[in-house]
Amino acid sequence: MAPAAAARHGVTTTEVDAATLAVSTRGLRKTYRSRRGRQVAVEGLDLDVPLGGVHGFLGPNGSGKTTSIRMLLGLVRADSGTMTLFGEEVPERLPQVIGRVGAIVESPTFFPHFTARKNLQLLARAIGAPDGAVEKVLEDVGLADRAGDRFRTYSLGMKQRLAIAATLLKDPELLIFDEPTNGLDPAGIREIRTTMRTLADQGKTVLVSSHILAEVEQVADTVSIIGHGRLIASGRVSDIIGSATSSVRVGVADRPTALTVLDAAGLTVRLDGHDHLLVDGVDDPAQITRLLAGQGLYVHELVPLTAGLESVFLELTAGQGPGTSVADAVAAPTGRRAAHAESAAERLAAPPAAPPGSGTARTEGEGR
Repeated sequence: MAPAAAARHGVTTTEVDAATLAVSTRGLRKTYRSRRGRQVAVEGLDLDVPLGGVHGFLGPNGSGKTTSIRMLLGLVRADSGTMTLFGEEVPERLPQVIGRVGAIVESPTFFPHFTARKNLQLLARAIGAPDGAVEKVLEDVGLADRAGDRFRTYSLGMKQRLAIAATLLKDPELLIFDEPTNGLDPAGIREIRTTMRTLADQGKTVLVSSHILAEVEQVADTVSIIGHGRLIASGRVSDIIGSATSSVRVGVADRPTALTVLDAAGLTVRLDGHDHLLVDGVDDPAQITRLLAGQGLYVHELVPLTAGLESVFLELTAGQGPGTSVADAVAAPTGRRAAHAESAAERLAAPPAAPPGSGTARTEGEGR
């Protein structure tokens, strides 16, 4: 990727070596025909998934994640753009590389009255998996103790782990999971998260799409965040979160005066509900205490807030959108954050709205 493009999409490196990538797309585009005309599902997507580790493919529902995965697997034809798996052009070279890929895009079908082991044995025989593969994958996903139970008795989390076991029968190097925790309870989500982390630690590459950013944050090494079919940010999780501006929630009795004091000191201040202020970009929270105490204002609450992928994503999508680096998008007081900061003092100082029928309401332009 060219340096300019890397900066534009928030990638932390200036050059991407194709030999280190499991997945790469450039300018990927897909539209669908609907009653309202052509609808864009994926718009010029540049995606890089490094070899090894867990890569989170993140975005809200309808952002183009599943469509992108389907194009990679040859299930949907792209309108334009290029795609590679392990450096092989797809879909042209997909037959040569598909054996190195395992994927769960939709809920797989198993025989409900067969045991988990029997289901996998039938599948292993059909794809020519080696002897012993079934017991190994059952162990890998933590189902060895329940392998003799019928599939219909499994919980949703166990069914999903069995689906992962099925993809492991051919010992793929790349595993692609599309929203693997949908419908799962917290215990099931934790099981899938542990399974993905274990597979990555064994040297496999795991590409997991999800709209639950806080959940993926706990397992992913690198992420790509998309919105409206476009890449918004990409890089290591630690770099993306680390580039976010830190905030401090401040509880103080006289909020209007406190806001004025902090604003005059050059800090970005916004309202947090009805009882607190949020101060952004503060390296040392004690600075807030010193500023306010110097004016006879004393805080009753001072809580540093740690940024997460979800808060970064909200800042990116609300303030900048495509074409902005992570550092610029989450650090600058733009978009929603700027709107909060700009109007905070006005909302604190504004008199209460007049009740209906009080005769004080004006139409637009009246009195000018």
